[in-house]
Amino acid sequence: MEGAAAHVPDGTFQCSKHYGSTYMGQKANILCRQRWRLRLPSKISLRDRDRMEMVQDAVIVGAGIAGLATAVALKRVGIQALILERSDGLRATGSALTLFPNAWLALDALGVSHMLTSFYSSALRGSVTNVATGAVQEISFVGNNGGPKSVHRKALLEALVQELPADSVRFSSKFTAIEMVEQGGTSIPVVHLEDGTTVKSKVLIGCDGVHSVVAQWLGLSAPFHSGRSSVRGLSVFPQGHGLEQAIKQFVDVGKRAGFVPLNDKEIYWFLTCPEEKNMQRDPELIQKEVVEKYAENFPSLFLEVVRHADLSTLTWAPLMLRHPWNVIFGNLSKGNVTVAGDAMHPMTPDLGQGGCSALEDAVVLGRHIGNSFIKNGRFVEEDMALALEGYVKERRWRAAGLITGSYLSGWIQQSGSNWWMKFLRDAIFYGFLFRKVLNAVVYDCGTLPSAPGEQHSSNKTD
Repeated sequence: MEGAAAHVPDGTFQCSKHYGSTYMGQKANILCRQRWRLRLPSKISLRDRDRMEMVQDAVIVGAGIAGLATAVALKRVGIQALILERSDGLRATGSALTLFPNAWLALDALGVSHMLTSFYSSALRGSVTNVATGAVQEISFVGNNGGPKSVHRKALLEALVQELPADSVRFSSKFTAIEMVEQGGTSIPVVHLEDGTTVKSKVLIGCDGVHSVVAQWLGLSAPFHSGRSSVRGLSVFPQGHGLEQAIKQFVDVGKRAGFVPLNDKEIYWFLTCPEEKNMQRDPELIQKEVVEKYAENFPSLFLEVVRHADLSTLTWAPLMLRHPWNVIFGNLSKGNVTVAGDAMHPMTPDLGQGGCSALEDAVVLGRHIGNSFIKNGRFVEEDMALALEGYVKERRWRAAGLITGSYLSGWIQQSGSNWWMKFLRDAIFYGFLFRKVLNAVVYDCGTLPSAPGEQHSSNKTD
């Protein structure tokens, strides 16, 4: 099975295939990559082998939003983490994302929100239009901590990576196996890389996405297909689009689309639709399918946005999620190993909480690890396992609730227009449940403890 993982006789956990994606390269990333890249000789001496054995306090697998944010959180409590990234540069899949107030509170705690707020404006209102009936449901975000802001994904990643030392990310580090070894009477995780390097750590955090090898090692079930897929893109209007700063959504049977301005010339848009067996990969064909097949009956305004798409930003991927009961009852940590972000709780995008909840994870995990580290003045392996258990306890039900809420939100909004679904959607969902949804996206994940001698800045979002 593609991407499958299996246990091999020596007790290690072997990944048979690595998942690829599209990444961006920065000058700083190139410098980091050159610093860390290892070339394997044909014969490895004992001396060379020793050089390839690394020891770190904390190792994070994956340099996406969850991985970088977790590294920033650990840095702020006095711990430098090593991030292992399989690509040769930072992951930039996806042109943009919408960050709700809970994400901005997390970015406040990480000390990076001020690097983004001056460039992006809040959407204080929105609307959901039923394409079949023409009914419009108005939504107000006033009073919800400023409302959501949509940002370039690249800008968020850059803001996070700027907070880290230059040698924090080891690129081209393809992760092949995990094993636990006894050291000083306790078990510590050891990561094996494709180039022969082994990395011992006192804590291992899997932020390696939906197809997480660390999650599989923990015994979590594989995410399943929701039956839907999503197209995302960024549209550019060189002369300006002239639209208000509002989130516009359109729903039809089995389909949902929307857009939100990033600035006066760029608009982030999406479309979710039934999953196709043979999804297009060519950007021009993706755009053509959206305009002529999936959104042909949608308002002309949405179609005009799609026609202005920067083809290089278009992606089309299946929507996957983990069963919420697997998050509630499954092993989200084992000893000094845990997961965060999509590796823990992949969800559909219907509440816009994938990236937001990953930022929450980073702060909560940093707080629990930091409290242990600061209390003991060092890493204590036994206490670190308890810290991870505390993190899991705090995040388990929150994550399961977001998975469930996202799935139900998409199902209700995209179902038919018969009287029963209309009642569920208009009277129950928008009339009652939507307020609870808004409460979920203004959740405050808390702050980070201060490491001895470190003064945390209090840069808050406006």
